[in-house]
Amino acid sequence: MPLLQVQHLQKKFATQHAVNNISFSIEAGTIFGLLGPNGAGKTTLLRMLTGITYPDSGSITLLGKAFVPDVDNVHIGYMPEERGLYKKMKIGEQAIYLARLKGLSNTDANTKVKMWFDKLDMQSWWNKKVEDLSKGMQQKLQFVVTVLHEPKLIILDEPFSGLDPVNANLIKQEIYQLAQAGHTIIFSTHRMEQVEEICTQIILVNKGEKILDSTVTEAKNTFKQNLYNLSLQANSTLPLGSTYTITKQQHNVATIQLLSGVSTNQALTEIIQSNTAINGFTEVLPSINDIFINLVSKTPNARQFDVVV
Repeated sequence: MPLLQVQHLQKKFATQHAVNNISFSIEAGTIFGLLGPNGAGKTTLLRMLTGITYPDSGSITLLGKAFVPDVDNVHIGYMPEERGLYKKMKIGEQAIYLARLKGLSNTDANTKVKMWFDKLDMQSWWNKKVEDLSKGMQQKLQFVVTVLHEPKLIILDEPFSGLDPVNANLIKQEIYQLAQAGHTIIFSTHRMEQVEEICTQIILVNKGEKILDSTVTEAKNTFKQNLYNLSLQANSTLPLGSTYTITKQQHNVATIQLLSGVSTNQALTEIIQSNTAINGFTEVLPSINDIFINLVSKTPNARQFDVVV
């Protein structure tokens, strides 16, 4: 049974469908990417998943039961893109206060806050105020108060915003460990390279509709274009062929595209017979960024496109 199941969710503001008939499910322990251009409906969808906004129709099932915000929010940790911290409040007591709101006892809240502060090297921040922290330090605090009550579902909206590479890597490792421990993570960002590195499953929404629902691996294989990189020996040049076209050739690397119906063995045989000296032959898969741009630009009216996995 999926940890989270969304069925035919709809939300309309005036005449605009912010979310239009979106369905998907997420298994426990999955790092799930929610992608889409600005105004695609991602924030509205996240707000419905946390009970901030109610859908006009459709259903949300969490842990096998109909989602009831007042009851089930204890199972959810939500880190919004806009920080929800009290700027004048001391950091240590604020973290404990927010943990208590999620149902932890005072003793458990103190223990877990201190554990996370130790883990992320935040011990010296205890008596500082949020307004005294840098943007990156605030982001680390926001992450801690999102996950310290050990929610089953963790929603992270642009979690690496403002973080330097060292702290971004630190948070990324914590995300991996949370997923390995069985927590389910919804990860929303505009940074496609982060999605490609972190997520196992993705959906792409555009103009309120789902246009892709797939694993990362399956999406890359579905949209590949028969492109291959050839590593050539020094001063070698790949000649024109009958089984491929050359799309780029520079610095001893040639990129070829196989013609329709041509196998890799056929292309390699022709290249070898041309006496071209090659050191390597690798397939070129599209990036998630390429897939994102391609699907969004080609679906002005947002058709649904599901990859069956």
